[in-house]
Amino acid sequence: MTAHLDKDIHELHYDQIKQVLVDEPYASFLGMRLTKLGPGTAEAELIPSDHMLNSHGTVHGAIIFSLADYVFAAASNSYGKVAVGVSNNINFLSAGKRGETLTARAEEIKKNHKLAWYKIDVLNERELIATMEAMVYRKNQYFVDQVEK
Repeated sequence: MTAHLDKDIHELHYDQIKQVLVDEPYASFLGMRLTKLGPGTAEAELIPSDHMLNSHGTVHGAIIFSLADYVFAAASNSYGKVAVGVSNNINFLSAGKRGETLTARAEEIKKNHKLAWYKIDVLNERELIATMEAMVYRKNQYFVDQVEK
């Protein structure tokens, strides 16, 4: 499928795509909020609470990873086509703190028919705290209505 058709599906089925991603069970459980969704892009926020901290009183790396992974999933599935993670690499640059807003932003770097690559940044209110590079496998199936499979 061409990039133009992917964008058309994103626009035509935007509400359905967004709702599927907003309703993602694990992200909802953690309190993540999808704030932006575009073709190949996504942004989400999380305000960490006490149970999300590590033994040093800073945000646990698994929480930061989960937020990065959520926007990675949202951006890569933004075309209504099922995309599943293949690989990722995260670098932790600084610590997050309880109660401050963490924001993750995913941007598509390149995609073809079967694979796509993303750059994800996680920021707190002061600085960049983590970066992730990730790749998905783009399946042939769609999760939106009225798209021929």
